Amino acid sequence: TPSYAVTPLLPYLPKDWVLWESASGEGLLVDALETNGYQVISGDILTGQNYFAYEPENYDCQVTNVPFSIKYDWLKRAYQLGKPFALLAPSDMLFAKTAITLFEQYGIEILIPRTRINFKMPNLGWSGRGAQMSTSWFTYGLNIGRMITFVDLVKPKRSNGNSSVSEPQIITQQLSMF
Repeated sequence: TPSYAVTPLLPYLPKDWVLWESASGEGLLVDALETNGYQVISGDILTGQNYFAYEPENYDCQVTNVPFSIKYDWLKRAYQLGKPFALLAPSDMLFAKTAITLFEQYGIEILIPRTRINFKMPNLGWSGRGAQMSTSWFTYGLNIGRMITFVDLVKPKRSNGNSSVSEPQIITQQLSMF
């Protein structure tokens, strides 16, 4: 996940919160969050922390790019943990019965980027050909104030997509009809 993907979240994450990146992989989101002044606990099944069996003792919010193949199970567990979260997942999750049931039960606020995120893809790297689907930040407990907010991503000028985001320059358009 490129560092600029966290830009829309920054205004809603208090700097004194401890964030849990629960599927950290190579640590790109961890690096982006730490670069922006956050304390981050990193976890991943590859380093022995199975999300469905592990939870750090002290954290305030989970922020992660969920494994897309198990996104509904991940979402369900995030709600069960009872803490704020921001899950980057395919936008079409908004229309899935499993997710809708959870959204209706617990609530949801979604940050929808107007452009696709260029993810680092296995075997392709940062080629620019990786964004095959739209993704959104599905959030709970961040008090964004609207169910859906459209955001512009501030992409770095560098082509690899992995530079820090120093100023959260986002443009939003909120919909109140939902």
